[in-house]
Amino acid sequence: MSIYVVVLIIFSYLVCVKCIYRRRRWSLVKSLQRLMNVSSDKEISGDDIRALIVTAHPDDECMFFAPTLVRLVELKATVHVLCLSEGNYYNQGALRKQELVNSCTVLGIPESRITIMDHKKLPDDPKAEWSISLVSSAIVKHIRAHSFNMVLTFDGRGVSGHANHTAIHKAVSHLASTGQVPDDCCLLSLVTVGLLRKYISFLDLPLSWLLPSSLCFIIGSQGYKQAKAAMLCHRTQLLWFRYLYITFSRYMLINTFRVIPQGPKNLKIY
Repeated sequence: MSIYVVVLIIFSYLVCVKCIYRRRRWSLVKSLQRLMNVSSDKEISGDDIRALIVTAHPDDECMFFAPTLVRLVELKATVHVLCLSEGNYYNQGALRKQELVNSCTVLGIPESRITIMDHKKLPDDPKAEWSISLVSSAIVKHIRAHSFNMVLTFDGRGVSGHANHTAIHKAVSHLASTGQVPDDCCLLSLVTVGLLRKYISFLDLPLSWLLPSSLCFIIGSQGYKQAKAAMLCHRTQLLWFRYLYITFSRYMLINTFRVIPQGPKNLKIY
C-alpha cells in the first residue's frame, strides 16, 4: 500500500511541475505588469522593459541569471549586463572577458550591451573588500546613462556567499535606502536558496512557485540548452564540478527575485 502512496505522490508532484511550466508565461507577464505599473488591460511588451543585470565576474550571467536573461530576451526587452570585474583572479582576465561576450551572444545579448569594468579597487578576489561607494557610484551612473527601469542582482547571501557578490547587494541596497535611484526603476535581488534546493534542479519548481517572491523566471528544455551552451563558453572555468552544477543546479532553470525596497528620495546621510 505504501508503494502506491509513494507513486501517487511522485505522480502528483510531476503533474504539478507540468502545470507550472504551462502557466509560467502568464504568471511572468502578470508579475512584470505589477512591478512595472503597466495596466492589466495591456499586455506588457519588450518596449516597457529596460533591464540591467549587475554581476561580479564573467560566468555569473549564465551560472546564476540565465533563466532571467533567456526569458527577458524572449519578451524582446532591452537587456544590458554590467560586470564589475574581468575575473582576473588567475590572471585570465582577457580570456574571461571574451568568454563573457561569447556567453551573452548565446543568450541573445549583443556585445554593445555589455560593460566590463576593470578597476584596481574591484579585484576578482573573495577576500577583497569592495568599496560600497565605488560600486554604488558605478551602478547608479549606468542606470542613469541608459534609463533602466529594472535592475537585477544578487541578494545579501550572493547565492554562493562570494564576498564580491554580496558587495553588489550592499551597494544596490545603499542606493535604494538613500533614494538615489530614479522613481521608475525597480530593484530586484536574486533569492539565495539552501544547499538541498540549490541542487535538485527542476524538482525545486513547486517550492519556487509557491513561496513568496516578486518575480519568477522559469525556462524549459530549450531554454536550458541555451543556458548550458552559454555556460560552456566559459572554458577557463569548466572544472569537473562545474559540469555537476550545470546538470543539477536549479539556477540553470529557475530564478526567483524579491524587490529591494527604496527609501525616500534625496535623503542626506550625515
